[in-house]
Amino acid sequence: NSGDVYWNPAAKGYRLPTEAEWEYAARGGSATNVYSGSSTVDNVAWYTTNSGSRTKAVKGLFRNGYGLYDMSGNVWEWCWDWYGTYPSSAQTNPTGPGTGTFRVMRGGGWGNDAGLCRSADRADFTPTSRFITVGFRLLFVP
Repeated sequence: NSGDVYWNPAAKGYRLPTEAEWEYAARGGSATNVYSGSSTVDNVAWYTTNSGSRTKAVKGLFRNGYGLYDMSGNVWEWCWDWYGTYPSSAQTNPTGPGTGTFRVMRGGGWGNDAGLCRSADRADFTPTSRFITVGFRLLFVP
């Protein structure tokens, strides 16, 4: 059961980002860009209009302010958090619910319209789901 996996954000090694970490990285230091690195989707995202219905090699479009590529479009990216509603109060580096049925996915993919590739957009899938438009990005904790 994927819900039984223990997560320690301070542990050394590789792990999936939390949803908050993913969005922080995707925004790349900009509060105004709609997509990761630009407000013009074609500059930074592979999606239905420009992907040719397939995954593209990384670095084919512009990077964001932190030097990260393809955080909008190309493939959805798994996050560690269970999917849930956001709390109504302001949060600093929040994590999702402690348990759940669905995990958060962010970024949109090559088979999606531009709206699903926005840095703020989120989706939920069961952790055992497998799709050709889904991938992941790991964090390294030194």
